[in-house]
Amino acid sequence: MNKLRMLTPGPTPLPESVRLALARDMIHHRKDEFRKIMAENQEGLRYLFGTREPVLTLTSSGTGAMVAAVTNLFAPGEKVLVVEAGKFGQRWSDIAQSHGLEVVALPVEWGRAVSKEEVENALFRWPDIQGVLVQASETSTGVLHPIKELAELCQDKGKLLVVDGISAVGISPCPMDEWGIDCLLTGSQKGLMLPPGLAFIALSQRGWERVETKRPKNFYFNLLKEKARCLQNQTNFTPAINLIVALKECLEYFKVRGLENIYKKQRALTEMCRAGVRAIGLELLVKDSYTLGLTSVLLPPGIDGIKLLEIARQQYGAVLAGGQDQLKGKIVRIGHMGYVDWSDILAGLYALRQAYVACGGFSGSRDYLEQAMRVYEKFINQ
Repeated sequence: MNKLRMLTPGPTPLPESVRLALARDMIHHRKDEFRKIMAENQEGLRYLFGTREPVLTLTSSGTGAMVAAVTNLFAPGEKVLVVEAGKFGQRWSDIAQSHGLEVVALPVEWGRAVSKEEVENALFRWPDIQGVLVQASETSTGVLHPIKELAELCQDKGKLLVVDGISAVGISPCPMDEWGIDCLLTGSQKGLMLPPGLAFIALSQRGWERVETKRPKNFYFNLLKEKARCLQNQTNFTPAINLIVALKECLEYFKVRGLENIYKKQRALTEMCRAGVRAIGLELLVKDSYTLGLTSVLLPPGIDGIKLLEIARQQYGAVLAGGQDQLKGKIVRIGHMGYVDWSDILAGLYALRQAYVACGGFSGSRDYLEQAMRVYEKFINQ
């Protein structure tokens, strides 16, 4: 039996220290031991987000933090611009509409990043837009949007920039304060190397001023109440205690290695995977502005992507992801974020090629693994 290798864009593999932490005895969330862990985690989360502001911990999926952002920062009837460049851009629209916001959708071809000029034109056309909702990394395609440039634009135009960093925080640079992001959020199951169940959200001073003005009436996702409890090293409601205990290990991992080294490794793994895919003879969905931690592979006509995924998992132990909506069955997404190394990527590339050939594809390459490894060594040694 092959060892299963989780090469999906979330959940991701867990470091041993995290798995051991998850197995510890339960502690009480209103006692000093828990408050001490929360205080240490707060320091690590601020480092990870690149902010001096509190980073709130919510017990939910990352989508919960998206809901919290929308319902705390905007009032029903207000207008927001949503960059729809994939499945999760559409989720921003769905959440905003469910809250009674007027959504101006900015559709972008799946596989392409939005440009600063496209957003600027939309803000010029609809001057009453209050905020821009966008992904840093669009997980359904593997596109990296120009968040730094969009933040500068929004600051200049007086609009809030709300960034879904669920597939970016801990994977690629997204320093909140330095870039001027008003709201940055993420989930636990990707770059943070935890199981699903926690979400994290931080607001700029401008963002908090807006929340104070709106005075959200949420019972659960009330960020004003969560902030007050966070400053006491607490959560407003009973949290996922074991995940918060294990989070301490993850944040220590980032602190010891340093974010620059983490990003460097993610860059090396991404370039390695892309080089291997090209050497196999397959095409990449995203040609430029590609994210770190995720590679999307276009499949030729006639290749059954669902069958390919099944063969890769059953025969080679590589758990890859497929496409969503219009890309279902047409692409394979290889996740290499979090606790993944070069040997995992080699196994994933081998499984991809073998499954591709088994589905009727052709690959004449005999050194695609060597080519991929040379690219990894080039980037990791820079």
